[in-house]
Amino acid sequence: MSLSRRSLIGGLGFPALLPLAAQSRPRRIVSLNPCLDAILVEVANREQIAALSHYSRIARQSAIYDLAMRLPQTHGTAEEIIALRPDLVLSSRHGARATRTALERLGIPMALFDVPSTVEESISQVREVAAAAGFVHRGEALVSRIQEAINTARPDNPRRLKALVYQPNGFAAGHDTLMNEMMVLAGFENVAGRYGIGKWGNVSVEQILANPPEVLLSGSLSPSVRTWSERMMRHPALASLSDRIVQTTLEEKLLYCGGPVLIQTAAALARAHRVALRLLP
Repeated sequence: MSLSRRSLIGGLGFPALLPLAAQSRPRRIVSLNPCLDAILVEVANREQIAALSHYSRIARQSAIYDLAMRLPQTHGTAEEIIALRPDLVLSSRHGARATRTALERLGIPMALFDVPSTVEESISQVREVAAAAGFVHRGEALVSRIQEAINTARPDNPRRLKALVYQPNGFAAGHDTLMNEMMVLAGFENVAGRYGIGKWGNVSVEQILANPPEVLLSGSLSPSVRTWSERMMRHPALASLSDRIVQTTLEEKLLYCGGPVLIQTAAALARAHRVALRLLP
């Protein structure tokens, strides 16, 4: 028995309702979201992937850049997607509504996903994508790897370090985000709230100078430091606080996505916590 289009559009409530043997494994899957891309390449066969989103080909922002460069891509227009002849499209609920409407009108099956704000929600998303691709067991194997990485990242030292994610242009992750939970699990206290940050926002150098955290989790910089947003992270005023602030690396590509990216994020945060403990008084 094949999955109905109605069961796919609007979410993935179906994995618990239908056994895997009863599902038709999709042959051509198109993903329109880079975070879904990262999960899909872990759980689907390569020949199932008709296209990933073009965002996964942005080196600084993509945790699967090398692989994405070897797979087809789409910019997410309805015309492109229809030409790819998919039998399943993975999309964020925040994606282009016009595209979704066009695909729904043509009866192309879609699975819509929210942006996870907790580890639990991210793990559920892994399972849903794996079930949609027809490989539940691969989803469970990936979940086990994620959980192991998170457990390994938990610090032995109980000291919680006051930290701020500080990416180009002063971009910071606040509370009620997946990154916040990962910071807490790795031994940090996210202090974005002291700068007026809700979920996401920007923090100025002046705010940091007035009320510095112990750790800045900064994006990696290009050697030439060509942009103003990158120069902010090397501001001389921040250097003057080097005896009070540890600035360590958290690459931008680890900031936004969950799923398998959490394995890299957990390891990076654990390293940052160990480095900061050694350097702080």
